[in-house]
Amino acid sequence: MPAARLFAAAALLTVLAAPASAKTFEVKMLNKGTQGGFMVFEPAFVKIAPGDSVAFVPTDPAHDVVSLPDIAPKGAQPFTGKVSQPLTVKFTAEGLYGYKCVPHVSMGMVGLVQVGKPTNKADATAAAAKLPGLAKTKIAGLIAAAR
Repeated sequence: MPAARLFAAAALLTVLAAPASAKTFEVKMLNKGTQGGFMVFEPAFVKIAPGDSVAFVPTDPAHDVVSLPDIAPKGAQPFTGKVSQPLTVKFTAEGLYGYKCVPHVSMGMVGLVQVGKPTNKADATAAAAKLPGLAKTKIAGLIAAAR
């Protein structure tokens, strides 16, 4: 019986010692969303864990993805994609990260990544008020939904 306990303990230690695998989530850049709307990121809101990545995929051409530095945790590295090119970003610090499509931000093409807890929600809410028209309304709604 002691050998069985020893085996069980060894198995448990092996599982606990195994590194957690980071995940990659996909966000599509679309001319038309599946729920309607034009010039959208889909999904517009993604909640991930620290260490996970988001792959921004230009499913339709003429889109890019650029971080909104005012809607990001302090010390977060900004990111900038090229038009019609995919970009994968690894997120390590907890908080909210806003992003936009430069050619279509005036049409409300913005999105939000929540990494862990929304530690910078108050700052993100204040920064959202500075965005133009539809982008301001859309990002404010995404930030409000962050928990």
